[in-house]
Amino acid sequence: MILKASTRGSPNALARHLLNEQDNEHIEQHEVRGFMSEDVAGALAEVHAMSAGIKSRKPLFSVSLSPPENAQVDTAVFERTVEEIEQQNGLTGQPRITLFHEKEGRRHMHAVWSRIDHERQAVIALPFYKNKLHEISKGLFLEQGWNLPAGYIDRTERDPRNFDLALYHQAKREGRDPKTLKMLAQEAWAVSDNRETMQQALEARGLYLARGDRRGYVALTWQGEAMALSRLLGRKTKEVRERLGAAEDLRDIEQTRDHIARSVGPTLHRLMGEVERAKVTEMAPLSRERQAMRDAHASERQRMAEGQAARQQTETQERAARLRNGLSGFWDRLSGRYAKTHEQNEREAYAGFMRDRDQRQAMTEAQLAERQALQQRIVAVRQGHDTRLSEIHRDLAEQRGAVRSPSARLDWLQANQQRTQAEATLSRNTEQGRSGSEDRLHWLQDRYSRSADAERDAGRDSGPELGPDMG
Repeated sequence: MILKASTRGSPNALARHLLNEQDNEHIEQHEVRGFMSEDVAGALAEVHAMSAGIKSRKPLFSVSLSPPENAQVDTAVFERTVEEIEQQNGLTGQPRITLFHEKEGRRHMHAVWSRIDHERQAVIALPFYKNKLHEISKGLFLEQGWNLPAGYIDRTERDPRNFDLALYHQAKREGRDPKTLKMLAQEAWAVSDNRETMQQALEARGLYLARGDRRGYVALTWQGEAMALSRLLGRKTKEVRERLGAAEDLRDIEQTRDHIARSVGPTLHRLMGEVERAKVTEMAPLSRERQAMRDAHASERQRMAEGQAARQQTETQERAARLRNGLSGFWDRLSGRYAKTHEQNEREAYAGFMRDRDQRQAMTEAQLAERQALQQRIVAVRQGHDTRLSEIHRDLAEQRGAVRSPSARLDWLQANQQRTQAEATLSRNTEQGRSGSEDRLHWLQDRYSRSADAERDAGRDSGPELGPDMG
């Protein structure tokens, strides 16, 4: 189980994130402990008020607990992990919130502690909490029999596509997968040895090299989103500068945006529009199916919750009826019958609690399995879309002036397909890339044949319009 944590402020912003129903298909409040309020928003509002009193900027400790993909994890495992995190970091007894998020067929937990010590009116320090969480996480992988990530054995073997929160939000604004963006940049780095070849390799992947505000290197998407190149590559700024040299003579961010708009902007808007419309058409039935599944799953959970609540009330009344009142109750206490009945009631109440939790767990696992099957189809569409976007950028970077007649275009397409398949071995998504190449060939053949017909009608014999600076 991957554990990611941070000390943070802005309790109200965290509440909005935890209760965000737009990005999460199901949100389940698991526990609110140590607060006057019984809900997440109210509890975090209390922390906000208390932090103002002691002038603390980071009164919260937030941890996300993410199991491996497609792993079915019992709620008890999450609970034990939260308890261990609490003990290892000196937060025992502190007010705490736990809740589950489900999206795209995956279930993970968020745990949030208040760091405010009421007696001392100070914030509890959390020294070396990342190292402690790393050890807890590693122990969980071994305990559950999950495959240990390579980075846990050797830090140099960590997945280079791992991303931070800043890159996640940037990719989200672009409608792209942050792992895909990092993979594209790292492919360009792998096939280049200086700034010129790096610039060409990035442009073939839809990224444009520019000088950042601090004279460092940044990569811009064609829509103008600027990302630190060292962050995309997962390398130190010094290492990037040693290979690419100083960035002073490069275009700055605004100049690069203007260059993109003049050179490839109109063509990309037209071609990307075609791809986006195709994606929307493919995704529409899957989106309807996802929404219907979400509503059906929510209804099933609501019915189970209502049924369990009614059964619990009935069983509680039956157990209460066993404890007699008056003289009979007094005699039961003297004879020891009351103690035996009370102990029996506790056992039955605990058994009922475990039965209900097991039923909820079984339903959750069944629904997640159904949702994961749908997610595989959604991912296939996304991967096909990403492949087409990448191929458009590559075509625009290489085709201008290289191909003239329709027959030559077909030869170029076939040669480019072979090169694409060879380059795809550099990425972790090789199989998906290879499966999309054949679809790309048919799609591009159709596009270029239509372009050739239009050129003949206009009396011209040139490649598709790519912009004045692409020649």
